[in-house]
Amino acid sequence: MQISANTLRERLTWPKMIAALRDIFVADVHSPVRHHHFIDVPNAPQATLLLMPAWIEGQYLGVKQVSVFPGNNAKGLPGLTSLYTLSCGETGQTLAQMDGNVITAIRTAAASALASAYLSRDDSRSMLMVGAGRMGRHLVPAHCSVRPIETVWIWDRNSAAVSDFVAELQSQGIDARSCHTEQLPDVAGQVDIISCATLANDPVILGEWLSPGVHVDLVGSFTPSMREVDNLAMQKAKIFVDTRAGALAETGDLIIPIQEGAMATTDIQAELTELCGNTHLGRSALAQPDRAITLFKSVGDSREDLAAAILAYQPTE
Repeated sequence: MQISANTLRERLTWPKMIAALRDIFVADVHSPVRHHHFIDVPNAPQATLLLMPAWIEGQYLGVKQVSVFPGNNAKGLPGLTSLYTLSCGETGQTLAQMDGNVITAIRTAAASALASAYLSRDDSRSMLMVGAGRMGRHLVPAHCSVRPIETVWIWDRNSAAVSDFVAELQSQGIDARSCHTEQLPDVAGQVDIISCATLANDPVILGEWLSPGVHVDLVGSFTPSMREVDNLAMQKAKIFVDTRAGALAETGDLIIPIQEGAMATTDIQAELTELCGNTHLGRSALAQPDRAITLFKSVGDSREDLAAAILAYQPTE
């Protein structure tokens, strides 16, 4: 069975997806470290194959296959393609296949919203979205689904992309505003939630801009050389991650300040399993919860993909 991208978007609503993630992070799921394989391509740059398996014994087995072919850009083809295959956990028979890019975008934004439900202030009404690309278009509605967001600011290095995104949000009835680069420090210091989804190698948000009570959501950095915030931001914030193992191995937002002595691994307060399992109560457990700066860094986890695939498949059972 092939589940279309449109059907995925219909079935993976924010409330259902967030609830599915909350459930899977306290379930008994096997999720090995993702596999990286490098593939030589004739007359083109080397490609990468990523395999991300996860399974619940006796129920479901899933694997996401991601193919990254940098040489495709010169051919006018997408550089990244992704396929998710969901199988029966008792027989191994294929149950469904679905677009891995759609799965990834929705579950990533839902994980940020899930974390926000624990870490942002309940009365958060303003948001700064740093990055006007595909992920930004998922992160804004995801955050709005868990907090009463009234105003959304958009910043991106590409001003035309900002204008297009703002117009889209305004057409949906959202009070969306363009944030020009010279406004970024002031807007970052005024909003209740900052979400970043960029491909930045150098910090875009600085710690000196952050005001007490803000929640920072970092999605973009997925290699040890990439980062979206500076050392001071990490030092001022109470840090939470989707998984310690993944975040400490993959993102420069943690690796670089640790290497430079600006923070330690012990500064990580909790991961999603602890928040969802109520072994850490999030913002409410922090000293001066109304004034604490919280920061959530995600790098993605195969359990999230499995939760999305099961949710998409179950209506067909």
